Amino acid sequence: MTTITPDSGNQGTPRRLFSSEAGAPGTLTAVPHADQSQTTQKGGPVTYPGPPRPASVSATPLAELAEQLGVTAPPSTAPPSTAPANTAPPSPDAPGTPDAPGTPGVTGITHDSRAVRPGDLYAALPGARAHGADFVTQAAGLGATAVLTDPAGADRAAATGLPVLVVDDPRARMGELAATIYGHPGDGLLQIGITGTSGKTTTAYLVEGGLRTAHHTGLIGTVETRIGEERIKSERTTPEATDLQALFAVMRERGVEAVAMEVSSHALVLGRVDGCVFDIGVFTNLSPEHMEFHSDMEDYFRAKAQLFTPERSRLGVVNVDDEYGRRLAKEATVPVVTFSAEGHPDADWRAEDVRVGPLDSPFTAVGPEGQRISATSPLPGPFNVANTLAALVALAAAGLDPQTAADGIAAVPGVPGRLERVDAGQPYLAVVDYAHKTDAVESVLRALRKVTEGRVHVVLGCGGDRDTTKRAPMGAAVARLADTAVLTSDNPRSEDPLAILAAMLQGAAAVPAHERGEVVLFEDRAAAIAAAVARARPGDTVLVAGKGHEQGQDIAGVVRPFDDRQVLREAIQQTQG
Repeated sequence: MTTITPDSGNQGTPRRLFSSEAGAPGTLTAVPHADQSQTTQKGGPVTYPGPPRPASVSATPLAELAEQLGVTAPPSTAPPSTAPANTAPPSPDAPGTPDAPGTPGVTGITHDSRAVRPGDLYAALPGARAHGADFVTQAAGLGATAVLTDPAGADRAAATGLPVLVVDDPRARMGELAATIYGHPGDGLLQIGITGTSGKTTTAYLVEGGLRTAHHTGLIGTVETRIGEERIKSERTTPEATDLQALFAVMRERGVEAVAMEVSSHALVLGRVDGCVFDIGVFTNLSPEHMEFHSDMEDYFRAKAQLFTPERSRLGVVNVDDEYGRRLAKEATVPVVTFSAEGHPDADWRAEDVRVGPLDSPFTAVGPEGQRISATSPLPGPFNVANTLAALVALAAAGLDPQTAADGIAAVPGVPGRLERVDAGQPYLAVVDYAHKTDAVESVLRALRKVTEGRVHVVLGCGGDRDTTKRAPMGAAVARLADTAVLTSDNPRSEDPLAILAAMLQGAAAVPAHERGEVVLFEDRAAAIAAAVARARPGDTVLVAGKGHEQGQDIAGVVRPFDDRQVLREAIQQTQG
């Protein structure tokens, strides 16, 4: 039976979750956790600067927005703001009709009271802990010109004297209003949206690399937002609708012609992509994830399937190697082009002659008319062949020359935190990967096993306040597939890290001893990484999984600076010195 001994307060005392002889395959060892003050980097919380806004926006009459919503906009009784609005002189043929005296025009929209700019429509939304209407005074003080809210927030919003637009579900209307306010900026962009459980980020980068061969490009996703060459750290996979439309408007201003974008299930359910229709929607795969948000896999699938309807996209590109992809190809209500990296005979596009290597994977993409395209995944692993083929098929469907697109994809230098190599002169392979669900961990480990002559040492944790059902399976996967499985903290958030580790350990302990590598536990992530590095010998591989590109660790509500790539490099350098 797995037990947890309470911490005695002595930082050198092991927090023992499993007792066994250490160091041999098939054993599980608890290791003293380090003094947090010695291993945690100091600094303030990691912050997000917020999405950019277009430099100038012609004012949209509030009456026009009210008409779009089917409501009446009352005149303002608040004193006019003295702050300059984000507006340019309207052209003589600008659409819309002037508002009545005392009713302002709108030059922006935001759901965040802290981000309000003069001339904004502030969307006061109901939340899990508070209502956005609680912050209308702050929004008004920053220059909001009107408020969009629900009946529960109407009275508080009206107390500011600002005009209030009241609808039953303001979140569901934000996207269409944002598109109107910013002049439907997505209409002039070639938009390719990628959804699925794994591979969204990698595929988005590969799509953007191919697009660069023919267009000025943008990228929106988990790691970052790119507007041309400008890079902005992302707060979430898919921005809220208000931020997304503002991003499109900035891209339009700066000459961006095409954008690759990750589309999460949360974004589809919560309306973050309302107001835009993708030219191409891409489906990578589906496996259990976000079960704290979705009621079951059917609900998860239905959320993803929304992208493949006329309201969300014009054409679908779907992976039929995946069970849910095969179902989606039949049920989608838009035209679908299918692909298979495993040679499915009924797929429109197939990968043949695949040669998986330690750095990249060349293959031939065979199209529906028999065309043969020389392609290379710039990342190792069979799953990255699938991601590369997805990107190539999407670009071909968008009208790019397939061979030119394939060459652009092959030139992508890498994807942050996705099998990203860390090289400090060591005689073994060291990589960081974002894999944080069972299927992804298994795929990465199998791919690395194929290119590793020696042993594979893996550092892995599970996040707190998220899907708890994957913890034991992830522990079992890493214990079964790695020679050394170092279980540790990921982002414990508000949960006790030891409780998360205990769940992972239950899975690891369930693996028969003859199938299980050495399993050790470190509550401290930096110490865990150092332990994996200390075990590495020439020809081995060290994988630090789970956090990838992230540059902070959330412990008890405080985000401390922590970058797996930096910590891994420093650990290697210490052993080299």
